[in-house]
Amino acid sequence: MTKLLDVAVETVRRLPSDSQDEIARVMVRLASGDDEPLPVDPAHLPAILRGLAEAGRGAFAGDEEVEAAFRCFE
Repeated sequence: MTKLLDVAVETVRRLPSDSQDEIARVMVRLASGDDEPLPVDPAHLPAILRGLAEAGRGAFAGDEEVEAAFRCFE
């Protein structure tokens, strides 16, 4: 397991059980290669579209930025 995945799992452990289960379901789907799209809450659609546009431009967070974001949950 990578260090980042370790941090993610430890962060998820502190969440309520229902949140842990939701995250676990998504992780299993991602790891299994299930290509079925997840339903999108219409309220989240603008943020998703912004994120996709950023990804299209190659605007990804670096390792340090990701680790800093996870540290916010400690």
